[in-house]
Amino acid sequence: QVQLVESGGGLVQAGGSLRLSCAASGRTLSTYAMGWFRQAPGKEREFVAQISWSGGSTSYADSVKGRFTISSDIAKGTVYLQMNSLKPEDTAVYYCNADKVVGGTRYHYWGQGTQVTVSA
Repeated sequence: QVQLVESGGGLVQAGGSLRLSCAASGRTLSTYAMGWFRQAPGKEREFVAQISWSGGSTSYADSVKGRFTISSDIAKGTVYLQMNSLKPEDTAVYYCNADKVVGGTRYHYWGQGTQVTVSA
């Protein structure tokens, strides 16, 4: 079992920055890939970024490449999403995710989400 708690959302003007944090806890936490997803009103949840706890492997959605940076601190059990040059279309609820597949079984956990609103 993994518990995830997001924080850092808020209201920001276009062009501004926010940093989201995800406090993670649970056994074998280091075996999970950690990610951020987002869901805008009326839209499906979409992938934003993913990272391994070692920080050696990252991936991003094309829509955020060059603007968002994902990082992790295993000692603190925290994953971050630094969001720069924010656009109104980045407005969404952002969710932290922990994911792994073991022996054909998927283990998938979500946080409660944090709202990010970008005004024009």
